[in-house]
Amino acid sequence: MLYIKIQTPVGGGCVGNAIPKTQTKEGRLKIPGCYLFIIIHLFFCLVTPALSIHAESVESEFSCEPIRLRMCQDLPYNTTFMPNLLNHYDQQTAALAMEPFHPMVNLVCSADLRMFLCALYAPVCTEYGRLSMPCRSICQRAKGECHKLMEVFGVAWPDDMECSRFPDCNKPYPRAEDLLTSSEPTDQSSKTVQRDYGFWCPRELKVDPDLGYTFMGKKDCSAPCPSMFFSQQELAFTRYFIGVISIVCLSSTLFTFLTFLIDVTRFRYPERPIIFYAVCYVMVSLVFFLGFLLEDRVACNAVSPSQFRASTITQGSHNKVCTLFFMVLYFFTMAGSVWWVILTITWFLAAVPKWGSEAIEKKALLFHAVAWGLPGALTVTLMALNKIEGDGISGVCFIGLYDIDALRWFVLAPLCFNVAVGISLLLVGIVALNRVRMEIPLEKENQAKLVKFMIRMGVFSVLYLIPLLTVIGCYIYEHTYRKIWETTWMEENCRSYHIPCPFKVERTSKPLMVLFLIKYVMMLVVGIPSVFWVGSKKTCFEWASFLHGRRRKDSGVNESRQVLQEQPDFAQSLLREPNTPVIRKSRGTSTQGTSTHASSTHLAALDDLEEPVRTHRHPASSRSKPSYHGSLRRTRDNR
Repeated sequence: MLYIKIQTPVGGGCVGNAIPKTQTKEGRLKIPGCYLFIIIHLFFCLVTPALSIHAESVESEFSCEPIRLRMCQDLPYNTTFMPNLLNHYDQQTAALAMEPFHPMVNLVCSADLRMFLCALYAPVCTEYGRLSMPCRSICQRAKGECHKLMEVFGVAWPDDMECSRFPDCNKPYPRAEDLLTSSEPTDQSSKTVQRDYGFWCPRELKVDPDLGYTFMGKKDCSAPCPSMFFSQQELAFTRYFIGVISIVCLSSTLFTFLTFLIDVTRFRYPERPIIFYAVCYVMVSLVFFLGFLLEDRVACNAVSPSQFRASTITQGSHNKVCTLFFMVLYFFTMAGSVWWVILTITWFLAAVPKWGSEAIEKKALLFHAVAWGLPGALTVTLMALNKIEGDGISGVCFIGLYDIDALRWFVLAPLCFNVAVGISLLLVGIVALNRVRMEIPLEKENQAKLVKFMIRMGVFSVLYLIPLLTVIGCYIYEHTYRKIWETTWMEENCRSYHIPCPFKVERTSKPLMVLFLIKYVMMLVVGIPSVFWVGSKKTCFEWASFLHGRRRKDSGVNESRQVLQEQPDFAQSLLREPNTPVIRKSRGTSTQGTSTHASSTHLAALDDLEEPVRTHRHPASSRSKPSYHGSLRRTRDNR
């Protein structure tokens, strides 16, 4: 008798892959002798048939068990072990795999076929630490005598049953020594040798191999749909809540965009990116609203009772509607984040180097290339990698819902980078504007406008950053606890799915529904602050005029530019260095100074804060304020 201790073969896992293959990790096996028995490492041990299994023992306790396979009854032995030599984790799975061979066994195409199949699907449970395999001659006789009948029934000889994998001998199965059982094992720990089999994909969750699905590290497997963690009542409440928030976000962002369309000259740089940011979240909220209407019809694969398959999560790009949902949702989510960074860049250019609106607008082509190009490249990359996943909770399709690596590199990394860059530029811009306010003497009116603008910019940024940081926190929460949730789910469902239970579960945890709800809500709330920027009296006047079919005659004139023309001393104060003296001019005299590089910089973003604009005064005339307000009232009365 020959005993050889080897490493796990290539492609191996549990005992089922312990069949000697031609090639192993340590090289080609060339072992002489009539009998070949493999001593498996402690992780791959067997226990004696005399072991009595406790009623509460789980699948991960590896021991001998009575043979229940119909084909393998009335054999010289009546106990086997699981997983078997073909890596089937229980006898029910082994019985399903043996079904194609039933016609050949019933027709007795070979006297060796039945015993050879039972030696693989229900091998004899020998003494502790030994594994017995059929000889190569048995395999060759069974294959040679039955291959024609197998062709008639359309059954192919499996690759893992190739005869070259078995020892070169000519002995029957089981051998005499295989039927000898030893006394009690000397090592007390061998009575309950426990192992971690990992995750085995249940039959109900298997999918077609050509789809490229992956779930919990197993190929051709998908997660149960609509959710593997939450009940139907929780899902129904969450969906309705997401639907309501998506309608609110869609209404607010669409209002922002339509306000821009009423007067396209009103929002110039540096505030123009807010409009494109609002457009992005129009599309994001629209996708979530469609997901609410369609429920799980897009995110889930249909049930297939004939193939014993349950409803599973959609993956990849074979589902066209799911792919479209992913493209729109991911692209515009990332684009909205990039447009916020560009908004902070334009604020930085206006506050620190004192760029004017016209100078910033010359970079608009570059802004658009970055804002739309980078998200587009990421979207195409994810489609090429087949990382799309259905979301049974919200009804949309996204990434990183079950794939932690995709969540880490394609969601968390871009969002964290954008937040870091945006906050840095925002703080620098606010500090620069505050220095202008503190060090340069301004008219009380203009100083109040500058303070108002800084407050407005800060409030808008806070309203954007709080939801976004909350979303990032929820993603980090998922990234940290995903493995624990999956292990807990396995422990609770392993017996109903007939798969091995996890081994030595030290910690169990379930995700909190409220945190998932917060994540979805904040993904939509982050687009609502755009309506804050357009919320002013001027917006009300413009909508009232638009609804009554009237347009303001001076709508093409930017109010802040008019103020700059009236206040050249303020424009100069923004341009000058902090230590240079301020040249003040009388409001009643002619102004020969022209609006230079920064003439429409800061107050161009403040025009929504002003009262209805003053008309241009002729340089040669000096009018008093009462006459100006009187003429303005007469103009409004005429309207």
